[in-house]
Amino acid sequence: MIVLAIVIPVLAAAALIVLVAAYRRREVRSVTGRLSRRTRLRDRLARRAEPAAAAERPTGRDVERAAVLARRAPDDLPAVPEPDDDVPWTPPDDEAVGVTRRQFLNRSIVGFMGLSLTGLGAAILGFLWPPFVTGFGAVLNVGTVDSLKTQVQDEDGFLKLPEGRMWVTEYPEGALAKAREVYSPAVLRGMEAGLVALYWKCPHLGCTVPECVSSQWFECPCHGSKYNQVGEKRGGPAPRGMDHFATSVNDRGEFLVDTGKIIQGPPIGTNTTNQEAQGPHCIGEATE
Repeated sequence: MIVLAIVIPVLAAAALIVLVAAYRRREVRSVTGRLSRRTRLRDRLARRAEPAAAAERPTGRDVERAAVLARRAPDDLPAVPEPDDDVPWTPPDDEAVGVTRRQFLNRSIVGFMGLSLTGLGAAILGFLWPPFVTGFGAVLNVGTVDSLKTQVQDEDGFLKLPEGRMWVTEYPEGALAKAREVYSPAVLRGMEAGLVALYWKCPHLGCTVPECVSSQWFECPCHGSKYNQVGEKRGGPAPRGMDHFATSVNDRGEFLVDTGKIIQGPPIGTNTTNQEAQGPHCIGEATE
């Protein structure tokens, strides 16, 4: 991907250079009948040096006026004095030619093409470049494993972290054998440290699922779906358990949660912890 990010802008720049060079060469070759700045300057100096001779020669305005009159009344044309001597034509100076309407349009087209290619290259770079994301969608360091377990216990078993849209709960060590048969390695890394990071949205219709301290379950107030403390479905219309975030623990014992990777919750019937409701439900009765 890094090679593509370098090669594509280079190819776009090369194509732009070739187009500009081709149009420029075509424009220079096609220009005829235009005077260079040097020629116009030489004519002005000649008129200043010989004003009498210059006065006898028709000006450009005289020629234009005669042409207009010719179109209106061909029989009443005023006489246009002919120059005494013919001025030899010289080819235009390639470095000082003016810009015709065709040249302007051609250069405008090339310019728009260049802007389009630049925008395309920038879009490709933006797509390939790693995003600089903070908060939800990024990898969050939510603290050390020991401090999180203490906070979970202080919050009656459920730690809510709004910056990551997650619930953090403890996972019992005795249930790891069953967990290894159900969960992916990205989820197991956190469970082996004794923690679970759950996405707080209900997989049924996306309602935010609150905790129920009395039952020690998660209970959705929208349609009555219920989940045990580690997010495994125990009742209601939800199609699966609560979704998990990918987790890991670094060398300093800090719990890292990748909120950009939401892992689908376990299927219906999963109950690795065998946790039953420990008191009254907050939302109706649990049904399978």
